[in-house]
Amino acid sequence: MSSTEVKASVLRRARDLRVETRQLPAPAAGEVQVAVQATGICGSDLHYFRHFRNGPIEVREPLTLGHESAGVVVAVGPSSSSSSLLKVGDRVALEVGLPCETCDLCRKGRYNICRGMSFRSSAKAFPHSQGTLQERLNHPARWCHKLPDPLTLEHGALVEPLSVAMHARDRAGLRSGSTVLVLGAGAVGLFCAAVSKVAGAKAVVIADILEDRVKFAVDNKFADVGFAVPVPETRPESVDEKLAYAQGLAEKLKALKASTCGDDGTIGEATVTFECTGVESCMQTAIYATQPGGKVMIIGMGMPVQTLPIMAASLKEVDLVGVFRYANTYREAVDLLASGNSRLPDVRKLITHRFHGLGGAPAAFDTAAKVKDEKGGLVIKVMVDMTE
Repeated sequence: MSSTEVKASVLRRARDLRVETRQLPAPAAGEVQVAVQATGICGSDLHYFRHFRNGPIEVREPLTLGHESAGVVVAVGPSSSSSSLLKVGDRVALEVGLPCETCDLCRKGRYNICRGMSFRSSAKAFPHSQGTLQERLNHPARWCHKLPDPLTLEHGALVEPLSVAMHARDRAGLRSGSTVLVLGAGAVGLFCAAVSKVAGAKAVVIADILEDRVKFAVDNKFADVGFAVPVPETRPESVDEKLAYAQGLAEKLKALKASTCGDDGTIGEATVTFECTGVESCMQTAIYATQPGGKVMIIGMGMPVQTLPIMAASLKEVDLVGVFRYANTYREAVDLLASGNSRLPDVRKLITHRFHGLGGAPAAFDTAAKVKDEKGGLVIKVMVDMTE
């Protein structure tokens, strides 16, 4: 097989996406060539699109975005133990982080924090690992997860954010009968709520400043109870004011009621809190709202330096646990989506907007940056459909 000319969406500078052509070589040994057909827009992609950087990580060369993806195998490289398991026509979800596979972290199964990680659409490594908003790409077969017939390619693209939630669940050691609090009702927060339901949580509470998102979560059975966080009339300024606000919000959350909780239905303190916003006040609230011996899962990537009530966490032995991407979850996530588990809400409802083809990528990013579209519709997950 010779090289192939493919089209790709390329970010040249902030908000400057262009459709360009590039040469794609034949897949090497152990690789398959995948026609990418579904890519979800992630928050990190959005940061690159809007600012040409993601936090401290600057884009240093033209970059193709996208990493929540699925597609169809169109070619298989020379035989290897992994590539021989896939054939042309197989539909696959792409696990796009490629670790070194030789360091101590990789050998321990914690490959998501491998220092040698190359992750598609991330500018951290140089040369950058190009993302999935391109017609075709070559990818190691062992990181391509075959989709069973009941699942769509959109399901395959949703495996990536679902895996983040499943990794957070694993890091939390979440058990059946737990009370779960989710702060932030974006896509990842909703997935955290969903996996908590599947794990048998006694009650799942979700909170967000956007009432429409909270309503979506409860109406579509991602959460049992929702709380729309009121915006204070006067913004807290001093540390004491900020902590007092967080304590007050935590008390309101603990006073919520659910039919599955106790004699009077009061939810009380959370066994596990999934903090999915990265906002300082939410981290503070998470610590105050979590029970002694509980865990706060730090998922949201927001302010790099925060003032937190560490003694409140220490005196209650509340563990603050970092969560970065995922490891060893992709196959389980695919199996869960295909299982028909009655506790799992319909995750395709998270896809609120679809755009077709690489030419639709700029509009997809513009929409993903909004809370609501021009018609007032809620924006949660934006998908780029690249089927021909």
